[in-house]
Amino acid sequence: MVKCMLEILNHILEMVASNLEISMPALWACFTAYATWYFTSAKQYAPLTYKEARVLWEIHRQKTRCESKKWHKIRRKDRTIGFKCDCGYKHVQKRPITANTSIERETVQTKTSVFDKLHTTHKST
Repeated sequence: MVKCMLEILNHILEMVASNLEISMPALWACFTAYATWYFTSAKQYAPLTYKEARVLWEIHRQKTRCESKKWHKIRRKDRTIGFKCDCGYKHVQKRPITANTSIERETVQTKTSVFDKLHTTHKST
């Protein structure tokens, strides 16, 4: 009886091994597609301060020579995450999920404006 069970187990292992040639490339393709999606598309909303949103709107107006005089906040869960210009342009601030570390949380909480980040000068010695 044990011999019969071993023969059945051996037969099952042979079937699995012969199908690995077909199933492994498919599994790797699925894994690669998921990993690509996760690291490129999987993002979460990043909060903006009022000043940051306004500066980004002003940059939009300068770059596109937009004539709009008003902009509106885009909010999620009582946080400003972007803005919508009267011309139809929308900007939503997102960051990858993998970038959600404690160091970056502290950076977001310091509320350094985008204007300050863009216009700081680095003095060389």
